[in-house]
Amino acid sequence: MIDRKGIIRYIDIHNIDEQPDNQVVIKFIQRMDPIAAAKFAAVIAQPQEPVELPHGGVVMYCTSWCPSCRKARAWFAERNIPYTEVDISSVPGAAAQVMKWADGNRTTPTFDIDGTIIIDFNEAKLREVLIDKLK
Repeated sequence: MIDRKGIIRYIDIHNIDEQPDNQVVIKFIQRMDPIAAAKFAAVIAQPQEPVELPHGGVVMYCTSWCPSCRKARAWFAERNIPYTEVDISSVPGAAAQVMKWADGNRTTPTFDIDGTIIIDFNEAKLREVLIDKLK
């Protein structure tokens, strides 16, 4: 994080497959710039219009940066399996739904295949659930 004067105040280096804990970052912002943190909190607290999440068929909840999501997209493309993609970072309610399914974690990709939930990219489980679709 870089403060208003352009000074680097916080660096987090982690494996690309590991998402940093947002609470650590938010607490640091609060210490570094309480006014910006208060504005950020106000924006987050504003209620968003509920969006009906897709269901039926293959739905993949993902993020644009996730390496496992990229693998899943390629896996579906190689097999010509149609799916609906939901970005949990931009679709209201999507992250909360994933967290319900994944024991409080924002695990991506998470799949809803006609009501069967698969957490994370697991080819064996996907094949098992999609066996009829792969024929």
